[in-house]
Amino acid sequence: MFKHCLQHLQRHRLNLASILLSISTVCVGLTAQTSFANEPATIKKQHGLSIYGDLKYSADFKHFNYVNPKAPKGGTLKQASLGSFDSLNPFIIKGVPAAGIGLIYDTLLEQSADEAFSEYGLLAESVQLSADGKGIIFNLRTEAKFHDGKPVTAEDVKFTFETLMAEGRPFYRAYYADIEQINVLSAQQVQFRFKTDQNRELPLIIGQVPILPKHYWATQAFDKTTLTPPIGSGPYSIGKIDNGRSITYQRNQDYWGKDLAINVGRHNFDQIIYEYYRDSTVALEAFKAGNLNFRQENSSKFWATAYDSPALTDGSMVKAEIQHQNPTGMQAFAFNLRREPFQNKAVREALNLAFDFEWTNKNLFYGAYTRTSSYFSNSELASSGLPSDAEKALLMPFKDQIAPTVFTQPFVLNKTKGDGNIRTELREAARLLNSAGWVVKNGKRVDQNGKPVEIEMLLYDSSFERIVHPFKKNLERLGITLNIRVVDTSQYINRVRSFDFDMIVHSIGQSNSPGNEQREFWHSEYANKPDSSNIMGIQNAVVDALVEQIIVAKDRQSLINLCRALDRVLLSEHYLIPHWGITQYRVAYRKEIQRPAQNPPYSLATDTWWYQEN
Repeated sequence: MFKHCLQHLQRHRLNLASILLSISTVCVGLTAQTSFANEPATIKKQHGLSIYGDLKYSADFKHFNYVNPKAPKGGTLKQASLGSFDSLNPFIIKGVPAAGIGLIYDTLLEQSADEAFSEYGLLAESVQLSADGKGIIFNLRTEAKFHDGKPVTAEDVKFTFETLMAEGRPFYRAYYADIEQINVLSAQQVQFRFKTDQNRELPLIIGQVPILPKHYWATQAFDKTTLTPPIGSGPYSIGKIDNGRSITYQRNQDYWGKDLAINVGRHNFDQIIYEYYRDSTVALEAFKAGNLNFRQENSSKFWATAYDSPALTDGSMVKAEIQHQNPTGMQAFAFNLRREPFQNKAVREALNLAFDFEWTNKNLFYGAYTRTSSYFSNSELASSGLPSDAEKALLMPFKDQIAPTVFTQPFVLNKTKGDGNIRTELREAARLLNSAGWVVKNGKRVDQNGKPVEIEMLLYDSSFERIVHPFKKNLERLGITLNIRVVDTSQYINRVRSFDFDMIVHSIGQSNSPGNEQREFWHSEYANKPDSSNIMGIQNAVVDALVEQIIVAKDRQSLINLCRALDRVLLSEHYLIPHWGITQYRVAYRKEIQRPAQNPPYSLATDTWWYQEN
């Protein structure tokens, strides 16, 4: 959830830091002083929360199963980031935050990487859920401290949420909209009251917010970008900054939480460095030259052809594919629905037909990928075939507002032979364009007003040009001009934030337990809010209604049915041109970088890796 979404946003340089996610069990009583209003003082303390039921780890667990508890501390993890940065404040709309900035902050709870959505106490030693389901108390650890030695208190928690929702990115207001009240009960106890008892994930996503020091921000302008290192309470502090070029995080030797069970075997590198490069090709060469010691590869071409070297042969470089069980979400060519050409569904469907995935996969990706056919791909939340009876029951109230084919035909993307001959698809695309009033005159496609159709594909990574060019040629056969524009990262971010684009490459990450973040992804309320995650500008009453039902889903099966119903509606509208996905991490690293024998199913978990020469 919260961590997952923010990771998605960071990958595309649009946001920052980290998204994730009733409830489990354990011990001890509660004093009357800490009880909820009008409730008995017997609410049990819990060492963790789980959206699915029981926690995997008991209150006395020693460490997560996927770590090496004896991993040595030391060494450096050095990796690339693309573009540049001009801010160390990731919580506001302004500026481009530095990669990895979340390393300096702690959260109330920490998610385990081998459970779909369970969290354990970090800044909070325990939690207490109210009997009415409309509140939670976080009991903070007395030993928790910020980097300047001051204690983390309930006032800091209250300040964090109130500040983020008032001055932070629109994401926070959407994600935490169901928080009604925040009360400081004591220095170590903070209570959240909710507007509803139906938002089951809200206690968990509250636990994932980086907690800010109120005393520090009392003298700083929160709404301004800054390159002055802020104060956090996390395992790392900012060490060295080369403005816009690199940032170094230094492990805190006296980190207050280093001995907690959730941190044993983690945060092992003395330094974590992000070096910035203008594009992925240059970054790859820097890795091969030994300037970097870790790389996660996103290009199938590079993975297939660019790593053969003496370093790989002699074992000084390791190349690995690590399987995971995360939903792969949706990457796509996304339309800006705020612009008139893309408001016509027939036009969007026609443009879909001009993308030849099979040829692209065969000739550019070495057959490495599978076409994405769901917004919740690689998970049980994805729709397929015809809707089930449960899905039909959810969709029937909207039958006059959605395409009839949603009920009668499985959603299927066009599939070609991969030989570059897509005459059948282009004939159908031409028919759809003609029906929308986009006709051919003098060899050029014109819109309803007789204006030649030109579309701009906005990119920030030049390596994507080779993928866009075949699509461009197919559009030319339809009489449509596609202009490819590559801009620097800062300009790209600013243009996307202000919705100044026709089409972009867009990725929408999903977790195993979708919830509050879906509101900002799809809801009409966020279609025209700058920097919102509804980047395409979707305004659809059916989508809005299904999103609200997802947020209050009463159990897992209800959530599955609702996500599948939402998936069908989104797919039927052709809001984007789906790309491809892969269910493994592709990583390369120098032999000094070591990792545990067991990798968790829901994360790459580089925070459990370590440096060891020899």
